[in-house]
Amino acid sequence: MTESSFAAAVPPKANLVTAGAVIVGGAFAAVAILRLPALGAPWSQNYDPTGHWWLSTLVAAIPVFVLLGTLAILQVKAHYAALMGLGAALLVAVAGFHMPAKLAGATAVYGAAYGLLPIGWIIVNVIFMYTLTNETGLFKVLQESLTSITQDRRLQLLLIAFCFGSFFEGAAGFGTPVAVTAAILIGLGFRPLQASGLSLIANTAPVAFGALGIPLLALNGVTGIDLGVLSANVGRLLTPFCILVPFWLIWAFAGFKGMLEIWPAILVAGGSFAATQLLVSNLHGPWLVDIAASVVSMTCLILFLLKWSPKRIWRLEGEAATTQARGVTVHSRKQVIKAWTPWVVLSILVGLWGTPVIKNAMDACTTLKFPVHGLHLLVQRMPPVVAKPEAEKAIYVLNWLSATGTGIFLAALLSGAVMGLSLWKMLKLYAATLVRVRFSLLTIAAMLAVGFLTRYSGLDATMGLAFARTGTLYPFFGTMLGWLGVALTGSDTSSNVLFGSLQKITAQQIGVAPSLMASANSCGGVMGKMIDAQSIVVASTATQWYGHEGDILRYVFFHSVALAALAGLVVFLMAYVFPFTHMIVR
Repeated sequence: MTESSFAAAVPPKANLVTAGAVIVGGAFAAVAILRLPALGAPWSQNYDPTGHWWLSTLVAAIPVFVLLGTLAILQVKAHYAALMGLGAALLVAVAGFHMPAKLAGATAVYGAAYGLLPIGWIIVNVIFMYTLTNETGLFKVLQESLTSITQDRRLQLLLIAFCFGSFFEGAAGFGTPVAVTAAILIGLGFRPLQASGLSLIANTAPVAFGALGIPLLALNGVTGIDLGVLSANVGRLLTPFCILVPFWLIWAFAGFKGMLEIWPAILVAGGSFAATQLLVSNLHGPWLVDIAASVVSMTCLILFLLKWSPKRIWRLEGEAATTQARGVTVHSRKQVIKAWTPWVVLSILVGLWGTPVIKNAMDACTTLKFPVHGLHLLVQRMPPVVAKPEAEKAIYVLNWLSATGTGIFLAALLSGAVMGLSLWKMLKLYAATLVRVRFSLLTIAAMLAVGFLTRYSGLDATMGLAFARTGTLYPFFGTMLGWLGVALTGSDTSSNVLFGSLQKITAQQIGVAPSLMASANSCGGVMGKMIDAQSIVVASTATQWYGHEGDILRYVFFHSVALAALAGLVVFLMAYVFPFTHMIVR
């Protein structure tokens, strides 16, 4: 990986001009759309514009087919695929479902704005934090401090791929944990297929709460279901998988017998992770779930390994016994503490930012709310999706101070000062970070625009009514829909944006708790993370195993399908079977 060398570079002027042109062009487009003449009476959604439910469903699905097809089949770059999906959504909404152009344009702008704040603001600052630690060399110290704890390769895998990978999923997400853990495993001597595939398998259970809860923030945005309710349900759904996945990971690497030899350590890692995830997701919210759970899991596992070791030390094939793991440098306690300090600061500040008392105090004096001109209360949901016609609200909330990304930004600045970086150096690194994530921000904005369009134009309702025809089996297949969404888009966030509102509507039609099915979309989606094309490419790049993406896909495919089916079974039980039904937060 070359993050540190990249981060140190000053952004080329051409890249800055390109990024600026995109932003300015988008701003002019937004102004032009919103200056169209205002509508009179609210527009009512029509869920069967063709007169044939199956044909209307196919038309409504065109944006999804365009987006997923260009990503998965044509292998178009994500930002281009997202823009093509947005174009298809605008065309279908206006021409196919007769949504007024002004409403469609205002909806796209509203969705894109939500994609940039709060979601994009989090990503920029998390990657900025990661860049600072790379620049100072402390990230390498942090890596090596983890690999000096045990010589058993199974335990190293558990500590690095599951515990440490979960930390980076919680802090950054978006491919970072797979890239980091796969690179570390290669440095320890794991074969490329092992390092790639095992990193992908490990990066499942924490994905729903990844990047400081971004998938659930997006799900909340498109469904309107309370964020605390979504967080609690996802935490409950994933608890058994937090215990199962580390056992599954070691089984995939060392076989059943090899897994049984270290089952106490696996149980300590998975059990402590599951308990922490359940508590934080239900009592605090989605922001710090993975960070807290991974830190507790790492701490418990390390303390356990100080007192316990397996009877047989598992080594890689052809590896001779050594007194120290390959490539490991021993660092002083002071160096290790310094390497972990930025992430401790991040955890503390984000925790404070998520505290209701502090958040409400900041919101009271800084938050601005803007009813979206030309959209607010001008779209009506119609029966049978709702009991009676209901006007859709469209209010953009600009909570710039209480936004999670602001807390991360301050944590990065404080950490940079502690690490000895000058303000000018941090500004250069921040500029480099903006260039690095420019296409990611464009992709997220376009993805959110597509998601909001499907909601306000009624496309999601049309597809949801069709899915409701699966009847009592829907909880299982709805979970698999989330799996498919992530497998094709590469993001639990994107899958939630595309299918979250659909899940809510379908659940209402079949009499299942909407909060359960919205949560199931995210939980099923995490199992698709290991087979999406983007994650596989990240893994093959990190391990320098170019051209073998097909081998990696074959390695992980069964694991992905099997875990997704198990997740669907859990959702089915929670939907219908006592006492599982009482686990749902409504």
